[in-house]
Amino acid sequence: MSDESAQSAEEVLQAVRALAPALRERAAETEAARKVPETSVKELEEAGFFRLLQPKAYGGLAADPTLFYAAVKEIAKACGSTGWVASVVGVHPWHVALYDPRAQDEVWGADPATRICSSYAPTGKVTAVDGGFTISGTWRFSSGCDHADWALLGGLVTDADGRPVDMRTFLVPRSEYRIDDVWDTVGLRGSGSNDIVCQDVFVPEHRALSFGPVTALDVPGHEINPEPLYRLPYATVFTTTIATPIVGIAEGAYEGYVAATRERFRVSYGQQVAEDPFAQLRIARAASDIDAAWLQLSRNVSELYELAARGEELPMPLRARARRDQVLATERAVGAVDLLMENAGGSAMRTGPHVVQRAWRDVHNGRGHAANDPERALVLFGQSALGLDIQDTML
Repeated sequence: MSDESAQSAEEVLQAVRALAPALRERAAETEAARKVPETSVKELEEAGFFRLLQPKAYGGLAADPTLFYAAVKEIAKACGSTGWVASVVGVHPWHVALYDPRAQDEVWGADPATRICSSYAPTGKVTAVDGGFTISGTWRFSSGCDHADWALLGGLVTDADGRPVDMRTFLVPRSEYRIDDVWDTVGLRGSGSNDIVCQDVFVPEHRALSFGPVTALDVPGHEINPEPLYRLPYATVFTTTIATPIVGIAEGAYEGYVAATRERFRVSYGQQVAEDPFAQLRIARAASDIDAAWLQLSRNVSELYELAARGEELPMPLRARARRDQVLATERAVGAVDLLMENAGGSAMRTGPHVVQRAWRDVHNGRGHAANDPERALVLFGQSALGLDIQDTML
């Protein structure tokens, strides 16, 4: 495809915005099915969404990541579960682009539209063998796995005494694992975050990427993917991937709450809720917290990307700030939805497709992700600010 005919990242963002009404209409269907409908995934694919962070070597856009996160936010505003899956599945091309070129070709050589899911927690058993590793076990919470043909699975490599010596991510084709349908939750019900099960699966060395070079920003994939996108820190890219849909869900809840409040009448006080100054106060606080969350997320990613584009070092204080603001973005978004839910009225508590109620369930479920542990991330920022030496893979 020539540069003149190629779809731009801005065009993808506009196409995603145009899909929002249809995704919103399917939100209840998505929850009932406990996974994102194939129709929605297909529409996102046709809009070019999954190409945003894919390398140009395989037909992707290798786009400015702020545009990817803006698109995620638009999707999550319409449907939280779809936004969550889009964000998680959509970021995996970025990770695969860091792998040995042989692994990339195995994933995308025959079909550049191939999608990848993940479960990064090192819960399985890893055994070093000649030419690679064998892995066995169950990896939980693989969002959108029904829509993927490969999986990224975390694992600890141990020495002869059983002590961990390396953390790797193993790239495994769909033919070598099964999916156990176990996802049945209160929030993010439609994310289809099921279990992936492997039994003595051989993974060659070139499909087992260590976190060491990833953290050092020096990976095999740079050989064929020189774009600045692939010089960003894993921790920033992936934690922002988890926080952004939560902020988008909160923004959708806010818009739904404001629209409903314009029409609500509170019998007990004999007034339109829109005239209640306390409701007005909640609207102001929620709006400010959601704005602050998004502005900080997008600012940090933008600054890191600009440095990478100039070939400059990505300073640890900025990486620590990005991690700080990511967990606080989630905290602000959840708090904003709580404020709105407390004043949404009794109808919001009924079983059914109430936009604020669904958002309330979704953001609290998303808050439970390990990336959203605020204390751990905030301590890292404090250590950085005090000039202490930080040794943490999540920066």
